[in-house]
Amino acid sequence: MDTVVGTKNVEDRAAHKAAPAAERVYLHVKSGVLDRSYEGGTLLTEGDLAEAVGVSRTPVREALLRLEAEGLLKLYPKKGALVLPVSAQEIADVVETRLLVERHAVAKVVGDVPARLIERLEASLAEQRAHAATGDLAAFAAADRTFHAEIVRAAGNRILAHLYDQLRDRQLRMGVATMNAEPSRVAKNITEHTEILDALRAGAAQSAADLVERHVSWVNTLARGES
Repeated sequence: MDTVVGTKNVEDRAAHKAAPAAERVYLHVKSGVLDRSYEGGTLLTEGDLAEAVGVSRTPVREALLRLEAEGLLKLYPKKGALVLPVSAQEIADVVETRLLVERHAVAKVVGDVPARLIERLEASLAEQRAHAATGDLAAFAAADRTFHAEIVRAAGNRILAHLYDQLRDRQLRMGVATMNAEPSRVAKNITEHTEILDALRAGAAQSAADLVERHVSWVNTLARGES
């Protein structure tokens, strides 16, 4: 019995050591893809990633498989992993889904906006202004996404909130990509978020819905190359 227990403990410790290594690689690559340190079309090799993170190739393979399942990479045996670019179709699909969820959420909360929601939106706006001032687009995109997620959560539908959360990584990646393509959008986003917040405070349902639609739809417009 002691031998069995001792063997199990050794195996548990080994598994614990292996898991953080794969997680470190996963977070390293995912962060690079989302903030565009690894641009779409970049080929990542197991050897380079193992050296960058300081691990063996085994956890690298595990992390890359996980990222492929999330749609961020495409694996090519014996070559590496290709970072998939953000496609116009993906942007269109995400925008359509966001509009369905966010218009519904705004319509639900605008009649009786919780004071706590207003406080959170104000805090998010302050965070956005701070990141805009430092030029940190990745952090700005995260704060931007949080602003919208707070409204969706406040609507009280957990299934819709979960669906919205599943779009998180795609939204962050697109946010950085589109703001790099049109830097003036940073200031415009802050202005439009402020307008949405003012409409919620005023209980202006139609105005809030129109502002959300205009604000979210610009991403799709930019992807089509329109002004």
